[in-house]
Amino acid sequence: MPITRPARRTPAVLLAAAAVLVAAACGNGGGGEPPDGGESALEDLAQQELSWHRCTASPVSEGNQPPPSPLPDGTVWECAFMEAPLDYTDPGGETIELGLIRAKARDQSRRIGSLIFNFGGPGGSGITGLPAFAPDYETLRSRYDLVSFDPRGVGRSQGVECLDDRELDAFFAQDATPDDAAEERNLTDRLKKYADACEDNSGAILPFVGTENAARDLDLMRQVLGDAKLYYFGISYGTELGAVYAHMFPTTVGRAVLDAVVDPGGTSADGALGQAKGFQLALDNFAEDCVARGDECPLPGSTPAEIEGSVIDLLARLDQQPIEGIGTRELTQTQAANGIAQALYSQDFWPFLEEALDEAGGGNGALLMALSDSLNGRDENGQYNNLQAANAAINCVDDRQRFTVDQVKERLPEFREASPVFGDYLGWGLLGCSRWPVPGTWDHPEVSAPGAPPILVVGTTGDPATPFEGTAAMAEALGEGVGVQVTYRGEGHGAYNSGDRCVQRVVNAYLLAGTVPKNGTVCPSA
Repeated sequence: MPITRPARRTPAVLLAAAAVLVAAACGNGGGGEPPDGGESALEDLAQQELSWHRCTASPVSEGNQPPPSPLPDGTVWECAFMEAPLDYTDPGGETIELGLIRAKARDQSRRIGSLIFNFGGPGGSGITGLPAFAPDYETLRSRYDLVSFDPRGVGRSQGVECLDDRELDAFFAQDATPDDAAEERNLTDRLKKYADACEDNSGAILPFVGTENAARDLDLMRQVLGDAKLYYFGISYGTELGAVYAHMFPTTVGRAVLDAVVDPGGTSADGALGQAKGFQLALDNFAEDCVARGDECPLPGSTPAEIEGSVIDLLARLDQQPIEGIGTRELTQTQAANGIAQALYSQDFWPFLEEALDEAGGGNGALLMALSDSLNGRDENGQYNNLQAANAAINCVDDRQRFTVDQVKERLPEFREASPVFGDYLGWGLLGCSRWPVPGTWDHPEVSAPGAPPILVVGTTGDPATPFEGTAAMAEALGEGVGVQVTYRGEGHGAYNSGDRCVQRVVNAYLLAGTVPKNGTVCPSA
């Protein structure tokens, strides 16, 4: 019962509608130096030749989608598998296959290299994400092969499996904001059941799905694709992955864009609190827009505070009595909060949120449930992809913090102050890794990258999932002369895909021509 954003521009932290999915994982199994012979094994893997073939339909773990259609110019999507060490401290040992996808550059004579995308999550499938959003990046395909991948633990790359579909329906419907001791025990019991299922079904890979290993995979991928430098576009959690790569491999960074930036300096609790503020800001802006449109907006209330009050009242009623949802399922309080959060990721979704809240106020929760299902990776046939399972595994293998119920209760007041609507969900979400079977790795990622070239760090002032304050923090943490901040004054999670021409012009000039903008550039310009 998280409030985690699926494939598009997902945040690293979840809105933890139940912390459940913030679930964890083990130690990054694989820090340190490889044993004797390890460098030779890595060199051999770097020389592997990929067998590219026309992409086929995706499995359920990636959303059960048909093969991606060719691009308008007839370019077909090609897929391949890359072999990588399961444990980078033993690169000559067991290996895993990582799924890749690409569309070749239009102008091969002026091709720069491969531009590798990570769309966030963590847990989002790049194999389904890149074709879905390729039109946004068509300009970049003029000189780059567009490439993405399923990170380890995701989709085709030995995707983590936990509960089955029926169990996940119950899991995502559960009460994520307990009101008494019995409900607290029920939440922690369900978290343990979830973690136990992940260990039973995917225990062998859980210690190795963390961000440091994903960064090593990126460097191996760079070599296998034949690039001397890494050209990279990371969104949301993808910004964290890209920054960790820059720290680990500063001399092989080529041109890198980090868009919708995760704050690297705080703990998981700081991140969750920041998200509470971010989603509250997005809801404030939504409510103000509703009031400004007068009678066009059907939601009750003549002020933003009154509209938000009606949302709080709806969630309180659902806590006592669910309403009709989709089919035989009823919409619970947790699912409603998830649906609201999903719709706040983009201003384009505000009309759906308005309609969903209006219908739920009248007893019909179908649209809010559909939004919640989208967030949780459930299709109309009741099948779940593995986004949330991977999200749990990667977050907790990274995150060292493990909270108790008492520790959460101590922090709830500041979460509630940050957001009357989302504070409880994100606060209780801190329990997500509490029952995970393996320990975490860090309090926060190390991203300082002395020696790396300039990296674009792009933040949106109204971003709900990765609040804007993290942009300056990331630019500073990367180091002087490395982090170059670009600000987009707008709404939503992600700037380049917003359609703002100023942002796209700045990013395109950097990636295609190597033109580094002035640090502090603001779009749209005044």
